[in-house]
Amino acid sequence: MTTYINQPPVRRYRWLSRLIAIVALINLMLVCFDISYIPWRDFYLKFTPQITELYDPIKGIEPHRDTQKYLNQVDELEQKITETGLDSAEVKKCLDRLANLSDYMIQENPFAIANKSGQLEKIKNIIRDRIKNDSSRQAFQQFWSQAYLSKTGWQQELAFFNSNIRPLMQTNYYRHLATNGQPFDKFWLLDLPFVILFSLDYLVRVISLKRNTPHLNLLAAILRRWYDIFLLLPFWRWLRLLPVTIRLHQSRLINLDPIREQINHDFVANFAEEMTEVVGMRMISQMQDSIKKGEVSRWLLHSNHRRPYIDINNTNEMQAIASRIIQLSVYDVIPQIQPDLQALLHQLIENALSQSPVYKQLHNIPGVNNLQNQLAENLARDLTQTAYKTLTTTMEDPAVVELTSRLMNKFTGALEIELKKKHHQTEIESLLIDMLEEIKINYVKGIAEGGVEKILSESEQVRQIVRQ
Repeated sequence: MTTYINQPPVRRYRWLSRLIAIVALINLMLVCFDISYIPWRDFYLKFTPQITELYDPIKGIEPHRDTQKYLNQVDELEQKITETGLDSAEVKKCLDRLANLSDYMIQENPFAIANKSGQLEKIKNIIRDRIKNDSSRQAFQQFWSQAYLSKTGWQQELAFFNSNIRPLMQTNYYRHLATNGQPFDKFWLLDLPFVILFSLDYLVRVISLKRNTPHLNLLAAILRRWYDIFLLLPFWRWLRLLPVTIRLHQSRLINLDPIREQINHDFVANFAEEMTEVVGMRMISQMQDSIKKGEVSRWLLHSNHRRPYIDINNTNEMQAIASRIIQLSVYDVIPQIQPDLQALLHQLIENALSQSPVYKQLHNIPGVNNLQNQLAENLARDLTQTAYKTLTTTMEDPAVVELTSRLMNKFTGALEIELKKKHHQTEIESLLIDMLEEIKINYVKGIAEGGVEKILSESEQVRQIVRQ
């Protein structure tokens, strides 16, 4: 996915790509508003009631007739008191109807259909605190009475109702159902122009991709822009966040490279650490199982049980490597260290002669006091030269080579016979299993202490050098 996300649009069409990206962002904002409208309708109703007036019809929302009837009755009460006075018969009828509507509201709970029963509980608490009565029904009966309003002042009490209780009642609503039984919703009418535009853009992009990449078939070209399909779906519209973000990044309106690199780093680090642990522990465990089953011993000690070995150059690589190392040591390494060997032998011979009583006496005779040093130096030089010459001559002697080969074969055979003994096999297998267990523990410990992070850090440094 990263490869396609980072592909920049063609320069001459970049302005069009940015325009489509901006339109997609506007559509995403509209989708987010639509998703949040029902949960946040109370907020919109309180601070921007004009929005609820425009958007309620789209969601099939209208004021609940029971709570709206209640509020209309309060308005009528205020009008009657103004026209006829608080003690008139018309006002008495309005107060009685409000008392009955209060009982009905408490009993039937018209807020439940909109999942706003909490609003009714708030209303009941407010009226109980106002009247100082633990019964909300009795509190409403007393509140909507001529005696109470006359005593406390009807203007003050109606102002209290309009500022504390009316806003809570206004949040209640009734939402119609569509023919499919789901809540009424005409958002698709607002979304349709955007979907048509995105469909045309998607079609053009797929055709262009197919034309510029002939080896892709139509299905592959469609899947290459798989994330744009979310812009066309009439459901799960919140998934449009993905294509909108990708388009904004592709059009260079935002830069997501740091975030993408961090996500890739975290993913690779976690995946690599777990995978490395699993693979490493699995390999070591298989080796332990093979040792426990005796497969390693059978393979080493019983050549007739081994699988056929594929030789690609008719050469025994182990023998060739050993022979090459011996030749390098004799012809290239020993000549370089020969002076040091000679000095070592000289010192050893001189130390040995100094322990002899005869040479101690000779050391006291005038003229021969340097004999010990000269003798040691000549002997050391002769020994090193003779030994080196003998060694090189021996390596070139076919008889010596044959004897050496025979010795190695006998040594191998004798070692194999001893290793076949049960007690030797058991001891060696036990030691190998314990050693592999220690390797396994230290292997996992090394990874846990940041081995993968160190490798990833080194890899990132290499990539930075390549980019520069």
